[in-house]
Amino acid sequence: METSKKVIDRKIILSTLWIFYLFNILYADVLNMMGEVPTNTASGTELIEAMLTPEMLLGAAIFLETAMIMIVLSRLLKYKINRWLNIVIGSLHTLGVTASLFVGVPTIFYIFFATVEISTSLFIIWYAWTWTNSLSMQESGT
Repeated sequence: METSKKVIDRKIILSTLWIFYLFNILYADVLNMMGEVPTNTASGTELIEAMLTPEMLLGAAIFLETAMIMIVLSRLLKYKINRWLNIVIGSLHTLGVTASLFVGVPTIFYIFFATVEISTSLFIIWYAWTWTNSLSMQESGT
């Protein structure tokens, strides 16, 4: 009796996880714009407004672009660089989203989305960390 075990390519899973992660960021931002709930403290509002400089927004754009490019790179890069880039970018995003919870007073829906985003980025890190590729090791002679 022969058992066939279908193996799903980790590249596809990682790329799909980055898509899921970005949709959560997008919808958290859309809901935030729809609600535009002011923060409970004047200092929180002032802090956020002071941070909204063109340079800060460029930094945020670059930060988000790293997640967007991982959708493509997760499918195209070879094993070793793919694995490490998912770990590094996933770690940066885990830290970034976690830090965002401490700027101003987050809304309940933002806390929900941030929890999903952090869980997803942590899963990406774990999934990449546990990724072994015996074929690539044989090809490179390592």
